[in-house]
Amino acid sequence: MTDPDPARHVVPILSVANFVIGLGAFVIIGILNPMAEAFGLTPAQAGNLMVVYAGVYAVASPLLVSATGQIGRRRVLAGAMALFALAALISALAPNAPVLFAARVLAAASAGMVTPVAAAVAAGLSPPGKQGAALSLVFLGFSLSQVIGVPLGSFLAYTFGWRVAFFLVVALALPCAGLIWLRVPAGLRFAPVGLGDLTRVLGDARLMLAVAFTAVFLAGSYVIFTYIAPLLEATMGFGRDGITATLTLSGLGAVAGSLMGGALTDRIGAQRTLALLCLAQMAIMPVFSALPLPVWGALALAAIWSLFGWSFMPAQQVRLIARAPQNANVLLALNAGAVYLGAAGGSALGGVVIATSGLQALGIGGGFCALAALGVLLLSGGLRRPLSP
Repeated sequence: MTDPDPARHVVPILSVANFVIGLGAFVIIGILNPMAEAFGLTPAQAGNLMVVYAGVYAVASPLLVSATGQIGRRRVLAGAMALFALAALISALAPNAPVLFAARVLAAASAGMVTPVAAAVAAGLSPPGKQGAALSLVFLGFSLSQVIGVPLGSFLAYTFGWRVAFFLVVALALPCAGLIWLRVPAGLRFAPVGLGDLTRVLGDARLMLAVAFTAVFLAGSYVIFTYIAPLLEATMGFGRDGITATLTLSGLGAVAGSLMGGALTDRIGAQRTLALLCLAQMAIMPVFSALPLPVWGALALAAIWSLFGWSFMPAQQVRLIARAPQNANVLLALNAGAVYLGAAGGSALGGVVIATSGLQALGIGGGFCALAALGVLLLSGGLRRPLSP
């Protein structure tokens, strides 16, 4: 008998897959210091691991999603998850920094196929009227990776060594790949994206400027996020427990932000929501340059900053789909790449800020990025005219 609602079995697995991808991507944040010490790197040099990962993802994701458009979605997802597990294993066993950097390249390329393809599968399998809920559940896994995964990775790294965090990714990714193979129906090809579609979107300056908002907005967050552990150590005297608590509250803020962003979008529209978030981040992020604060103040700052920093995705996705519904798959893949391009740019900019002005200048740098994001939003016409239906 044919299952009338296959999404109810598949979407939770895809949410777990996104959790594992988020854990593998961002676990670097919580283990930056012990990993840097192990290889004799400075915090800024170790932060380049995030730069490399994000940059490779940003470029590889739309290319690989387009190039594999004719292959069954089950094969793409399961194969990419298996490669992600292999990359984590290489990272855990890396004898030196160059091997670790190479492993991050492989991890980024494989992750770039999982997240956008998982979204396409969730939407394609869901019955009419339930696509939004399915996509929310899939991306909830990504948000939860910051609530649970990154703090857990940090705790394990400071307790048992940083390599244990990567072994955890391997232990989760392999069974996830198996579940995808068992549960995702074979032969799924929901309006496959081709390289020609990608080329057409890349040639549309209006659409690319709209996508660029994601990169610029997130760059501000990653100016701080990538270096939050050394920043908190230097200014607040935080060790394992303080950093873990801060990352946990930041992750909770991210989950709440995802829900808040959707509610705001429905209430005041995508464009106004994005403008409001830019203004909020312009006010919040410079406070990081005022550290130290009382412990409760620093923890509250991290939670509020993350709340507004991760509220943008529902509004941005609605905005992109409304601009070009016929190219929604391409735009969402490019938007996923822009997330990591913003992470790469923000991490790189944060390293420059540290080298030139010190750790405490990171908050000011993030605030300027939020101002730039508001400029991109206005320039792309988000507040000047309604989007096409």
